[in-house]
Amino acid sequence: MSADLDSPVQIQMAVSLFRSPLGREYHGNARIKGAKTTGRRRVFVQTETGCVLGMELDRSDSAHMVKRRLQIALNVPIEESSLTFGDMVLNNDLSAIRNDSPLLLTRNLLHRSSSTPCLSPTGRDIQQKDQSGPVEILGHSSRFVRAKHLVDEVVKAMKTGVDPIPVHGGLGGAYYFRNSRGESVAIVKPTDEEPFAPNNPKGFVGKALGQPGLKRSVRVGETGFREVAAYLLDYGHFANVPATALVKITHSIFNVNDGVSEHNKIQRKKKLFSKIASFQQFIAHDFDASDYGTSSFPVSAVHRIGILDIRIFNTDRHAGNLLVRKLNSDDGTRFSEVELIPIDHGLCLPEDLEDPYFEWIHWPQASIPFSEDEVEYIEKLDPYEDADMLKNELPMIREACLRVLILCTVFLKEAAAYGLCLAEIGEMMSREFRRGEEEPSELEVLCMDARKIVAEKEAEITVVPPEVEAEEDGFQFEIDYDDVAFDFTPKLSYDNLGFGFGKTPLSKLEEEEEEEESEEETDVPSASKLSLKMLSLGNNSGISKLKSQKTKVESGGYMAVNSSSGHRSANEPLAAGASFVKLGDMTEEQWELFLEIFKDLLYPAFAKRKSVSTGQRQRQRLGTSCQF
Repeated sequence: MSADLDSPVQIQMAVSLFRSPLGREYHGNARIKGAKTTGRRRVFVQTETGCVLGMELDRSDSAHMVKRRLQIALNVPIEESSLTFGDMVLNNDLSAIRNDSPLLLTRNLLHRSSSTPCLSPTGRDIQQKDQSGPVEILGHSSRFVRAKHLVDEVVKAMKTGVDPIPVHGGLGGAYYFRNSRGESVAIVKPTDEEPFAPNNPKGFVGKALGQPGLKRSVRVGETGFREVAAYLLDYGHFANVPATALVKITHSIFNVNDGVSEHNKIQRKKKLFSKIASFQQFIAHDFDASDYGTSSFPVSAVHRIGILDIRIFNTDRHAGNLLVRKLNSDDGTRFSEVELIPIDHGLCLPEDLEDPYFEWIHWPQASIPFSEDEVEYIEKLDPYEDADMLKNELPMIREACLRVLILCTVFLKEAAAYGLCLAEIGEMMSREFRRGEEEPSELEVLCMDARKIVAEKEAEITVVPPEVEAEEDGFQFEIDYDDVAFDFTPKLSYDNLGFGFGKTPLSKLEEEEEEEESEEETDVPSASKLSLKMLSLGNNSGISKLKSQKTKVESGGYMAVNSSSGHRSANEPLAAGASFVKLGDMTEEQWELFLEIFKDLLYPAFAKRKSVSTGQRQRQRLGTSCQF
């Protein structure tokens, strides 16, 4: 079946490039016919200042060749630069790059002012030579059918002179794109206009794409594909996430901070700029959740949104990104039912566990048990299939983000099977704020325990046999290799691990420093044991905190560790050292063992949560919502 060349949206259409000895000019859909035999792929390369260039890759192309094309086309420096694709640094071989993939060119040894954005103004002139369609969907999955129809409407309207409208609220650049009748049908958010990004139109600049953003473990320029991930994970439109796709889009309305005067900005107003952006269906609504009492919201709607938020570890679910639409209106002022539409998922799936923000956590609906349909939906979730699907649809997604998805989905499935309600699960995932200190959540404590056990098991395997150790150093380790060293099947609970119910590995470490060696313990000097324990802690930041900060255990069993600052605002990212748990630094073998141990630790924690849930005082939380 041949492609419809008259359609305004050419998802598989190649991009016409610049004319140069290093560039290829390719038009229309001709590349598709020979794609399988030639190995050609279309990619969109974005500089860290936001300029975008579409190009065709051949089987013989290298990373250096791509850089040279960028240098010629956009007049950007390529010395001391890296071409990246998600987690992957492309040194030479480009065979792993998929069709319709976004790549990022970053400079390695670049020092720039935090207040002055760096941009290549000449790039805006080259952009006009890109003869691809005005809107290109990055990817051709059948999951984007609804988005494709919306793109058709938008492109037709653009051809008849219907221009988009900028969104004035929020911290990032966003634009309403309209249909031929002038109705808003999509909201577009360019990745280089996010808060702190080089081309942010509202003054929140100072960072290059790929650097930490509003949230410490969500990089600038990477919120767009997270919006798409939330939509793709909302199977069967369960939580009502609007259709979303990642696009390369070209228009003159987009913002570029190149330092020109206001007069020159007016003169160049009609020049076209290409951006990588999230493209989301605009849903007409009556208000957002902050404008009306939440007690009227349907229980099922709150549960479904909460289930999604837990799976994707949403760090920014506030009332402003829950749209409310009236249903079954009785008159002009009253209504019997409403529909909730969750939007703005750019801060989900962080690379590390942070403090999630769940607006619904104290709503009465969250304390009502899950329905049979909801339990069945949760039971059918497969986190490993979810991760594979995202890898296929969004190949630029980072492995650490996928591990957060897997961990949180496993946690949700086990908690729901145990009988915990949405509020209890959300409480276990949220950090506490006590006396000016941010403490790890119960989920993070479980992860810290699991990481410690993984490290201990690895240490047991690599210990030198007793007879060799005795000959070399004079120390004897009394280890039963049959029972311990090669036992990879964890049969663990808080009691038989010796932690005591609810205690953390760090509190156990403190207790062991004070205790004398018993006759049953290994004959190792206390200093050596302490060093072994320190080395076996999975989180390096936890080790540094042992040295520099006071660790204490509250009556509830939570560990209080000072963050770099006692307080943080919605606009201030958490310091890198305040991360309690990292998942991305484990090998595949360590990750698999970690998940097994993590599951074994869950049920004692669930039992404790159930025992204290009744009549529990509402705990003080940090407000970390980022409304934009």
